[in-house]
Amino acid sequence: MLLECPYLSLFQEAGGKVKKGAKSHLVVFWKLLEKENEENSELEKIPLLRYYRVFELSQTEGLESKRKDAETFDHDPIEAAEKIIEGYPSRPQITFASGQAYYSPLKDSISVPALKDYQKPEEYYSTLFHEAIHSTGHKTRLNRATLTNMAAFGSETYSKEELVAEIGAAMLCGKAGIENKTLDNSAAYIQSWLRVLKQDSRMVVLAAGQAQKAADYILGYHESEQELLHEEN
Repeated sequence: MLLECPYLSLFQEAGGKVKKGAKSHLVVFWKLLEKENEENSELEKIPLLRYYRVFELSQTEGLESKRKDAETFDHDPIEAAEKIIEGYPSRPQITFASGQAYYSPLKDSISVPALKDYQKPEEYYSTLFHEAIHSTGHKTRLNRATLTNMAAFGSETYSKEELVAEIGAAMLCGKAGIENKTLDNSAAYIQSWLRVLKQDSRMVVLAAGQAQKAADYILGYHESEQELLHEEN
């Protein structure tokens, strides 16, 4: 995208111009900065917010994209990991889009980059498992509060849900036999969210319990237990 600028000379120097009548889009960037409190030496989180007005390349004339085609990789699917996803009861829709990995509770759908977009196939399945664990929190499945309660990025609730998703993904990677290739990344990701939660070790225990329930749900253990209870009754 191109940054909107009041100085048209910048577009002209690049050899192009914005099409007449084109409307810009608002792009917002924010993050939490850590700053040491001068009085008590404790780290404080300060929100940083920036916004930009941008145009899509299609809204300009005389400019060409310099973006190179993304590199792709040829991988064979990992059978054990594929079986886990295929066996997920009441699985949400899964779509593939480069650069996008998320679960949408509103649409009850998962989006991840395709297998060919990853350098290592294990990274693909780890990402897919992470989003699948998120999806188990949907109100029609486990109805997990850390997912169903809307929370801002970086909040305690959001952080707890990320812990659940990553620990659960690590469990599924272990089930698929690929944990040796994903463990370091998972550990680093979990540690990053623990920092947000101020290293509260209790959160790991609580999140691990929720993650186990989520992993069991995907593996079909939840349905097996329900069937067993039904037979006993």
